[in-house]
Amino acid sequence: MTKILGIIPSRYGSQRLRGKALIDIGGKTMVQRVFEQASKAQKLDKVIVATDDERIFTHVKDFGGEAIMTSHNHPTGTDRCAEVALRFQKEYDVCINIQGDEPFINPDQIDELARLFSDPKTEIGTLISRIEDYDELFDHKEAKVVFNAKTFEAMYISRSPIPYYKDKIQPQWLKLHPYYKNLGIYGFKTDILANISQLPMSALEIAEGLEQVRWLEHYRIKVGISKMSTLSIDTADDLAKASKFV
Repeated sequence: MTKILGIIPSRYGSQRLRGKALIDIGGKTMVQRVFEQASKAQKLDKVIVATDDERIFTHVKDFGGEAIMTSHNHPTGTDRCAEVALRFQKEYDVCINIQGDEPFINPDQIDELARLFSDPKTEIGTLISRIEDYDELFDHKEAKVVFNAKTFEAMYISRSPIPYYKDKIQPQWLKLHPYYKNLGIYGFKTDILANISQLPMSALEIAEGLEQVRWLEHYRIKVGISKMSTLSIDTADDLAKASKFV
């Protein structure tokens, strides 16, 4: 039986919304809401908050959650999760990186991702959803994914819309081809996650500004198509939108 660890990387510093992990959203902090939602997932055997901040660590312990202190030197949440994976690689087969800024994440979505690992060949898994909006298709903040039809493994991930229709005007593209975006939640075989931060940055990763491209150069990434959406809170405007969910 596959044992799965859910890891929520959480830091206090944030370029656009400082201290957002501890921001109150309808009577609960963001990190508490993420933890509670993740804990409802049926496929997770344990949920841990990984942080480098004593305030977050203490707060998680106070509301009854489990937390672990990690290094201050991690450039990404994936690197923070990799440190945790290194500690738990003998206990858990799979680790799922659950974004710490999605307080209303649907537990079913976490289970959706976890089910990709019922295939023993899955090394890394992620969820994607179909793009329905023109502005979203050309939004460089959204990572687009193309995948093969046989194994549902990613072929490439880019900030650019892929494929590019050279003979068609851009407003027509969505009608001509199904485009997909990455939902930002990833699962890893634990030994792969423990080693992934040791991989050198690649030219493609530097060009795209996407760490997923580096992983793709070394491992297979299986995708699952999800119809569920989540709200990521990065700005004060996002925080205002969150009040509608409480």
